[in-house]
Amino acid sequence: MKIAVFPGSFDPFTLAHKDLVDRALPLFDKIYIAIGVNSSKKGLLDFETRKKAIAAVYKDESKVVVETFSGLTVDYCKKVNARYILRGLRNSTDLDFENAIAQNNLVLAPEIETFFLLSKADKSYISSTIVRDILLHGGSVETLVPREVLTFINSQL
Repeated sequence: MKIAVFPGSFDPFTLAHKDLVDRALPLFDKIYIAIGVNSSKKGLLDFETRKKAIAAVYKDESKVVVETFSGLTVDYCKKVNARYILRGLRNSTDLDFENAIAQNNLVLAPEIETFFLLSKADKSYISSTIVRDILLHGGSVETLVPREVLTFINSQL
């Protein structure tokens, strides 16, 4: 069974994240969307709300599992028997950053490969940081996040 872990903070989960998962679904038997828990970070949405919002997006997709985790991504991969880490690349800055992480993960767990997907051009400008900034300044994010996530954001603000 080909199992991938898509790790991130997903605060909030964006249309760019959704596009990446949707395009990866035919490649894997199961994808764990793994929300990394960092208790020292105060986010827009709490971890349980993020989990519920993403689960709502994929409520009809049995190949997607949404969980929270703490610690090293490779340790979480081992826990769920994943041999792949799924990551998206928007630009060359992402490539440099993600390459360093992937190389270190290979040292820690050589049996786990990182699988990169390029962002589609019409989604490459979307980031959770930008979404949070727009929300902070009272702007609309309805074209940046799935409608299920927007419902959770609106209930929190």
